[in-house]
Amino acid sequence: MEVVLAHSEHLEEVSALFDRYRMFYQQPSDLDNARLFIRDRLQKGDSKIFLAINLPAARQSQREQVTGFTQLYPSFSSVSMKPIWILNDLFVAEDYRQQGVAKLLIGAAANFARETGAVRIALSTQISNITAQSLYESLGYVQDEDFYHYALSMYT
Repeated sequence: MEVVLAHSEHLEEVSALFDRYRMFYQQPSDLDNARLFIRDRLQKGDSKIFLAINLPAARQSQREQVTGFTQLYPSFSSVSMKPIWILNDLFVAEDYRQQGVAKLLIGAAANFARETGAVRIALSTQISNITAQSLYESLGYVQDEDFYHYALSMYT
C-alpha cells in the first residue's frame, strides 16, 4: 500500500470513491457531479487529495486498486499567522477497512501539513461516527474544548 497525491489521471478512481463517500453521509449517488467536483478541485488546485493505492504483488497480473482518499483544504490562522489544513474528507472502501488505510492517509496528510509549515490540521466528524472519533483520538487528535464551532446554512 502506498499513498500518493492525486492528479488528473486519477480522476475516475477518486470520483467513484468520492461518490461512495457522499452516499455514506446519506446523499444520493451522483457520479457525474462528483466527477465534475473532483475535476475542478484537481484543475484549480484548491484542495490536496491523497490516495491510498493497493499495489499488486505481481504488477503484470493485476491492476493497482485505489482503496481510499483524504481531501485537505487550505485555510489560515490569523493568530499564529500560519497555514492550517482542513481535513474535510476521509473515506476507505469497505473491503479495505480495518487494515490501516485510514492511518496511512492521515499520516500522509500530517506529513504534508508539516512540510507546508502548517500550524495544525483541523477536522470534524458526525457525533454518531464513533469509529472515526476513535481513530482520530488514537492518532493524537483532541476534541476542541476552547471554541464552539458554528455553521450558517445557506439553504432554507
